[in-house]
Amino acid sequence: MLDPLSESRHFTKNWQQQLAEAFNSIDELCQYLHLEIKDLPASIIATENFALRVPISFAACMKKGDANDPLLRQVLPITDELTLYPGFSHDPVGDLPAAIQTGVLHKYHGRALFINTGSCAINCRYCFRRNFPYSDLQLNKHSENAGIDYIRANSDITEVILSGGDPLILSDHRLKTLLTKLSSIAHLKRIRIHSRLPIVLPARITPELLCNLNNTGKQIVFVVHCNHANEIDTRVSKALQLIKQQGFTLLNQSVLLKGVNDHVTLLSDLSERLFESGVIPYYLHLLDKATGTGHFEVPETAAIQLIKALQTTLPGYLVPKLVKEQAGSASKLLINIA
Repeated sequence: MLDPLSESRHFTKNWQQQLAEAFNSIDELCQYLHLEIKDLPASIIATENFALRVPISFAACMKKGDANDPLLRQVLPITDELTLYPGFSHDPVGDLPAAIQTGVLHKYHGRALFINTGSCAINCRYCFRRNFPYSDLQLNKHSENAGIDYIRANSDITEVILSGGDPLILSDHRLKTLLTKLSSIAHLKRIRIHSRLPIVLPARITPELLCNLNNTGKQIVFVVHCNHANEIDTRVSKALQLIKQQGFTLLNQSVLLKGVNDHVTLLSDLSERLFESGVIPYYLHLLDKATGTGHFEVPETAAIQLIKALQTTLPGYLVPKLVKEQAGSASKLLINIA
């Protein structure tokens, strides 16, 4: 178990070292949080297909001794993951049919998504790509060049989304190489980065990373992923503000999760905390129905009531759009709350 001195030393290390020290054992995580495994619905079996991975920086935002901590619920493998729910599948959003070629998804007009890696800094138990065949579809050097050629040959694509996994798990050098290639495509206007690392591993926001992004000559859009106000501590807020200071558009998308943020006060606190750190609340997603995630689902009718309540307590620019993704649709579906 980490003692206070060891934890303090951990945060002086670079992001790669911090990532290497992430928790990958239920026992070690529980010891750190002063919890007894026997008092939790934890399941080692649930880690066999989807491993536990939690950076210490994210675990440090959890309340020690609290078995119901909303951040812990997002990452702790539990027996409910083994229950099969009707309508849940391995590819709930239709990514596989949209894979034009290895590592490239072209689902929506004007946008193409690169599966840069199958790795993340954290394994969120509700992840819609937890069953995704990354070994078959993630980019390598050969397929990356093919993907660049695909973007270059399709002038209607004006925005590229770097995704994964998490694109910021790549080294600064690796990202710089990819960004340089994308920068050479004249019709490309924007590069969008979808990443949870500024939230769960804020040390990743390095001067070199920001410099590489500034040198693209393209508009940069950062979409971070934060579900609960407690995820934003001083380190995270500083990382988000560093991104904002570059002049990049900075948005957040959340997932509505039972037992995590399914209350108007929690969602309101999240929007306020995000905005204090320079982030606009953008999307609140209904759960994508991936196998192993059914226990997180909040009914659409309840979600609509939450958004209506938020509208009475927050200014409009702090109320995220309620959306869901449906396989085969031309865009995300905006849910009518009238």
